Amino acid sequence: MLGVINGFKEFILRGNVIDLAVAVVIGAAFTQIVNSFVSDLITPLLGAVGGVPDFSGLTFTINNSIFHYGSFINALIAFLITAAVLYGFVVQPVNLLMSRRTPPRAEVKPAICPQCFSEISPDASRCPNCTSWLKGENAPVT
Repeated sequence: MLGVINGFKEFILRGNVIDLAVAVVIGAAFTQIVNSFVSDLITPLLGAVGGVPDFSGLTFTINNSIFHYGSFINALIAFLITAAVLYGFVVQPVNLLMSRRTPPRAEVKPAICPQCFSEISPDASRCPNCTSWLKGENAPVT
């Protein structure tokens, strides 16, 4: 029984479990912020510009079954607005910050095989075109 308790304690105190728990809590809080932004600011703005943004009353009936397609349209619009807001206010700024933070990679110039003069990887030990040895014990001494 003591081994199970110690194993559970070790599992819970791992860094990735704690990080995941914190990410879930922050994600839930961030979801509330985004939903509030969309429902309290963006949706009324669209309603002011384009009319009433509530389609929940739209239905049709087939064989006494009522299809509330307006609710689906509301959910679809809310999803698209939320995705656009997240992209515009989170993804693009983070990508911009990350591009400024990481220096551009230096472009590696390809090497030239001395036998067939084709472009090869600078780390190649054999030419993939003519199979001549470039590095290693079989390479010609230059």
